[in-house]
Amino acid sequence: MRNFFSFLSRFSDKKIICFDGGGVRTIASIVFLKKLETESGKKVSDIFDMFIGTSAGSFNAACFAYGGYSADKVKRYWSKKYLDKIMQSSFFWDKASLIQARPRYESEGRIEVLNEIFGESTLKDSIKPFLSLAYNIETREHVVHDSINTPEITFKDAVAASSAAPMYFPTYQMQDKSWMVDGSVVTNNPTLIGYQYAKEILNNNNIRILSIGSGHNKRKISGELSSKWGGVGWLRNDIIGMLLDSEIHNDISHHIFQENYLRVNSPLGKVNRFLDDDSEENLEKIHLMGMEWWSEYGESTLKFLEN
Repeated sequence: MRNFFSFLSRFSDKKIICFDGGGVRTIASIVFLKKLETESGKKVSDIFDMFIGTSAGSFNAACFAYGGYSADKVKRYWSKKYLDKIMQSSFFWDKASLIQARPRYESEGRIEVLNEIFGESTLKDSIKPFLSLAYNIETREHVVHDSINTPEITFKDAVAASSAAPMYFPTYQMQDKSWMVDGSVVTNNPTLIGYQYAKEILNNNNIRILSIGSGHNKRKISGELSSKWGGVGWLRNDIIGMLLDSEIHNDISHHIFQENYLRVNSPLGKVNRFLDDDSEENLEKIHLMGMEWWSEYGESTLKFLEN
């Protein structure tokens, strides 16, 4: 497979797409890509040469790389029917408390959905090169799973590992018995690590990168109030969101790649900052955020992706 991908990559610039993590907020990226397909007349899986993702973004990347699915089909996997399966609450979860004895959700529903989509297919079965990021908690190091260097890894394992968000889902045990958590603890924006691997996998340094975020929280925090917070106070006021903020990686990528890099993202606005708010009201706000992205970035994206 390495030789096949390398042969295809020698003759033109390559385009990669990188998906941030962000739970249900990553639906906005699929809404944006549905508009891209409509306006370009091409499927996302045909436009890009490699698909890269972290956390929930790894799921989106996997669907495009593995099945060549349309954006509309990928969005169906984010419907309320599937979200209810994925987010099966733990019996021990107490919504009134920030201090929890168990992760908020069990793994069974999420694995059931991944089995339905990917079965036991491995990364070598991918139509297009794919890459996801996870973190091995026992060796304390980041782990990259991709179509070329780890072809024997199943899509189920790669996506489940990359999206095992601490506090939300249990730590995930791979088939090789290693224990993984969400790749976002390393970086929520996989652009830089994705580019590093894409150069090797696509055998090309001439790469254009479309990076899609999941909104970022710009709500002001009172410095005076924060000076009195302990652990619970910081948890209540989005310390996790601050740690996962990916905009510094965006700034670095802009500086390094310049005209070969385009970032699609915005402040969250009225979208709930929590990664698992699948209420009808919030899902509608996420959909509108994706449409607003198209209004702001659609024309520049079409021009950016021109051959």
